[in-house]
Amino acid sequence: MAGNRNRRPKVAVIGTGGTFAMHARHCFDWVEYGESGVVHPIEALIPQLDELGLDMDVVLISFRMIGSTGIVPADWLELARLIEKTAREDDGIDGFVVTHGTATLEETAWFLQLALDLRQPVVVTGAQRPQNTSGSDAQANLRAALCVAAAPQAAGIGTVAVMDGMVFAARDVTKAASFELHAFEAAPYGPLGRVDADGAVVLRRATVAGSERMLRPLAQWRELPRVDMVVSYAGADGAAIDGLLRAGTRGIISIGLAPGRPANGERAALQCAVKAGVVVVQATRAPRGVVPPQDFLRRDGVLAGGDLAPAKLRILLMLILAHAPTPDTADIQRLLLAH
Repeated sequence: MAGNRNRRPKVAVIGTGGTFAMHARHCFDWVEYGESGVVHPIEALIPQLDELGLDMDVVLISFRMIGSTGIVPADWLELARLIEKTAREDDGIDGFVVTHGTATLEETAWFLQLALDLRQPVVVTGAQRPQNTSGSDAQANLRAALCVAAAPQAAGIGTVAVMDGMVFAARDVTKAASFELHAFEAAPYGPLGRVDADGAVVLRRATVAGSERMLRPLAQWRELPRVDMVVSYAGADGAAIDGLLRAGTRGIISIGLAPGRPANGERAALQCAVKAGVVVVQATRAPRGVVPPQDFLRRDGVLAGGDLAPAKLRILLMLILAHAPTPDTADIQRLLLAH
């Protein structure tokens, strides 16, 4: 924590909507609660904060009131700028909590991990069940996230996700189930730690920082380069890839079959994309897959994605291309494997 360690910690909570902010139609409305059309602003949390039993000051900051299926890269940039600005203007803040829909929670967390360079931890959390439903995890997740954001041992940890009492590195976390409370995991590496029932934060290992941050000052950026993903399957051809070339994509993440290879019918289209100056990165749809540099990739001018999940490779490549519009492919490959 900054300053006097005897003072109450201070945490900023930024609301972006999602299930955390939604109002269900009845107590077991765990699936179609978005049909209610009711989304509460972050200020609606004020009456609940005293119920959490935490000795800290909480600053509530509204950002968005949407489901995370509607989050776009421009929102990531604006959110990162808001966090950076808030930290700059109030150095008494010990940490940040971002409440977020769970559908793209892992992507937002990874973007913030790459884009921000703060001493304060940034904790992204959400809910699998709306607050007014039976067995909702919203309050418990908020309490755990606040505990991590305020914990002295979390200073410098970067951006993490906290769900169901577990602390996950932004790089590794993924949503593995649609409706279960224990929906998030980080295979094969596991969580960084946990939040105990009494609110104690236990961190058993540290995050591994990438070789460098990916953005110049955030204020310079209004949009990010277009990078798309294509999923391989038996019988896949180049139609989707051709369409992305016509749409003006700057990069393609090829989510290949389990060995980390595209379907045979896609190869010619991927080769054409490389010749057109598009950066193509080979990933795999296997949940614990790894794509190392290999001769067949080098021959086609395709880069290896390593063990980073496809959606996170996309974000990393977007930031690499934003940082240097025409980077050397060897530099891109180095950065992909360094993160």
